[in-house]
Amino acid sequence: MLFNKYDKEQFKNVYFIAGCATGGKTTISEAVAQKYGFIRYDADAEFDKHKKLSNALEQPAMNRQFKNADEFFLRDTDEYVQWLKDSAKEQLPFILDDIIELSQRNKVVCDLQLTVDQAKQIADCNQIVFLIRENNSDIIGDYCQRESHSDFNAFINSAANPARAKQNCNDVLCKLNNKICDEIKASDFFWIARNGNSTVLNTLKAVEKLFGLV
Repeated sequence: MLFNKYDKEQFKNVYFIAGCATGGKTTISEAVAQKYGFIRYDADAEFDKHKKLSNALEQPAMNRQFKNADEFFLRDTDEYVQWLKDSAKEQLPFILDDIIELSQRNKVVCDLQLTVDQAKQIADCNQIVFLIRENNSDIIGDYCQRESHSDFNAFINSAANPARAKQNCNDVLCKLNNKICDEIKASDFFWIARNGNSTVLNTLKAVEKLFGLV
């Protein structure tokens, strides 16, 4: 067990929407929360709060400092991928503590990053859906155009060479997405691949059916 203090019973009122970058997690979690009156929890939005609660000894990746956009985005791709994985792992206990507390008041739909092994520890197969993206040609372009990601967009465009920064970041996310997709497809968890024919309505219907909401 990666997190011995947690068990599935603590998350009986939680639905998890996990998967790849730009796989549709935000859109579908918002749709589920709005339609059913659930609390929506966005793990990415809580990172700064969790960073303040963390410490450099126990959460070194979360507390790593970067001088500027060039230092952040123009790293070796393998090191960048490992940092993203380490940061997500370090943040996860903070996320789980939050949603345990929230789920005592109402059902929660949680938009977060989870590995297959982590998911097995906290959720049954009918509580989690992985939304993946199979076309990784322009992840960063899709990510930056969202209004909620305006801070990220401004940061990456502050690089000395924004095009190079975006390409390197896209390469990193492609490498990460490909590994995540392979693990998800080999698991027993339900997954949906976003492609050119995907619609929010059809994806929402599939998620509702999995969660037993319809």
